[in-house]
Amino acid sequence: MNEPFCSFADVLAAAARIAPHVNATPVLQSRSLEQLLGASVWFKAEPMQRTGSFKFRGACNAVWALPATQAGKGVITHSSGNHGAALALAARTRDIPCHVVVPHGAVPAKVASIRRYGATVHVCAPTAADREQTCARIAGETGATMIHPYANAQVIAGQGTAALELINAAGPLDVVMAPVGGGGLMSGTAIATAAMAPACARWGAEPEGAADTARSLAAGRREVDFVPDTVCDGLRGPVGAPNFELLRAHGVQVTTVSDDETVAAMRQLWECLKVVVEPSSATVLAALLKQRDAIAGKRVGVILSGGNVDLDAMPWSSR
Repeated sequence: MNEPFCSFADVLAAAARIAPHVNATPVLQSRSLEQLLGASVWFKAEPMQRTGSFKFRGACNAVWALPATQAGKGVITHSSGNHGAALALAARTRDIPCHVVVPHGAVPAKVASIRRYGATVHVCAPTAADREQTCARIAGETGATMIHPYANAQVIAGQGTAALELINAAGPLDVVMAPVGGGGLMSGTAIATAAMAPACARWGAEPEGAADTARSLAAGRREVDFVPDTVCDGLRGPVGAPNFELLRAHGVQVTTVSDDETVAAMRQLWECLKVVVEPSSATVLAALLKQRDAIAGKRVGVILSGGNVDLDAMPWSSR
């Protein structure tokens, strides 16, 4: 990439743009988890963000960055849940229409949230091609602007504001970690961390059943031909092309974790931090537990990505 797809200047601009709308979420610590990990750990609690996840940051930045004439025609996206709800609320803050294309089989609680925030929901077959085709058709009919869940520069910049707040609150860190799915959060996190703490390692956590980012980084090229098989519904999508390039450019390392490890970590976070987290969010603790030797005695910052759980389907109830 000759010109950066997204830069630290974009993250700073996003922070100023979204400040009137987002929550500056707390940074939490747990003595019991720190004793377990052998490290000092700061948890950025994005489950306490509006709509229950970090996604509102990027969606809000993308919506408010649109020129007025373009914004008036509305926005559209495809989403299994969190980004759709975030874009719906972001659109509502600007009083513009929002369309969300949702695949069959999405978590019912997340689809209900999308509708609750005022979006028009369109259901399609659960394939990437069907999502894109449905979005293109509706955009053509309405003039709505496509806001991609992760491969969008304004979305990435908005997601980077979580790391900005984390580092400002925690002080010097040796490692910063976030979950990896499409790569929007990890891309923004890497950009902010590289600028604010160049010597700080940038780590991602990814489920073994959707480990395309780990494979792609190891191969030096995107390898996204896979069928996801993981309880982490928010991390099933393939890493985006610009996201992969940003992760590679910023030296991101990815640790993969099993669903059993993730569910156990999810329960530990609920018990120790008293914060509701969804499985995708718990991958970071599961990854830190696998990396205990590497983080021993270090200062670690972690982004807990979201807390939108279907309370009628707790993942440990059948395990």
